[in-house]
Amino acid sequence: MSEPKSEYKVEVKNLTKYFGDLHVLNDISFNVRKGEFICIVGPTGCGKTTFLNLLTRIYMPSKGDLLIDGESADPKKHNLAFVFQEPSSIPWKTVEENLRFGLELKKLPKKEIDERVENIIKLMGLQNFRDAYPHQLSVSTEQRIIIGRAFAMNPDLLLMDEPSMGLSPLLVQEIFNIIRNVNRDGVTILLVEQNAKMALEVANRAYVLETGTIAMSGEASELANDPKVRDAYLGG
Repeated sequence: MSEPKSEYKVEVKNLTKYFGDLHVLNDISFNVRKGEFICIVGPTGCGKTTFLNLLTRIYMPSKGDLLIDGESADPKKHNLAFVFQEPSSIPWKTVEENLRFGLELKKLPKKEIDERVENIIKLMGLQNFRDAYPHQLSVSTEQRIIIGRAFAMNPDLLLMDEPSMGLSPLLVQEIFNIIRNVNRDGVTILLVEQNAKMALEVANRAYVLETGTIAMSGEASELANDPKVRDAYLGG
């Protein structure tokens, strides 16, 4: 018996993407239940980032579709936040101003904005940087701003494109612990990562992409112990 659609936060239906003659994604399909933490791992160039860009409509599919809450994905309609792979803080705004920016666009009450921003500054360990500008910070500290800005939006769906990039091993562990806690609060998370070891430790389920197709899928803990995955992505 099929599960009711209401259980799905994201539905990927025969998703295909071409860039000219380059076939990046080839007829992939899977579903994400509300509140799940899904990771997508695979080698560089396998289509991971393209998938997220399709979900946020930076690109449109060549074939197939992506649904959020049963409707065609639309970032203007759905309560989602996206942590990009590249640094995307606003260079002329301080750390605190960067964290406030999205909340002010939503025209939330000042008191609520103040409370959310203070919580995020503490959560991300940015107390000593609130008045600094991005160019004055290390790559890892700037990445904390970007992740914190996404958390501050209180999204239903959090999309993350390699949030561990450029971070020290210690900070990677801290960031993934924070991400796991956000998921425990009920946020659905779709994480794209090359750091497969860490991603498989924190996610519920995982998909392995290879040359634009789903090569393997299953419980993250089971895939972490699969010899093929260990040899290819976890260093044996």
